[in-house]
Amino acid sequence: MVKLTKKEVEHVAKLARLGLAEKEKEKFSNELSVILDFVEKLNEVKTDKVEPTAQVTGLENVYRQDKGRERAKQGTDKLLGLTPETENRYVKVKAVL
Repeated sequence: MVKLTKKEVEHVAKLARLGLAEKEKEKFSNELSVILDFVEKLNEVKTDKVEPTAQVTGLENVYRQDKGRERAKQGTDKLLGLTPETENRYVKVKAVL
């Protein structure tokens, strides 16, 4: 069984920017030790013949063609026509800064 020392718990708490009371240090020493024991058990599993995988569902992203729409240009022209002033197909506004 891996048993974390109080000093190791304080180090982990410092890395995580956690302030721990003395009771919490003892509590987390026990809890983190149990977690490390479980991870050690996982290391015993033979995974030599298991291929790495990122996902198991077999689903793939479906992408559409990125095509412009002619009606978008017409709508833009209509909206630009409603603005008080434009320049190079942009709405001209007063300086903010």
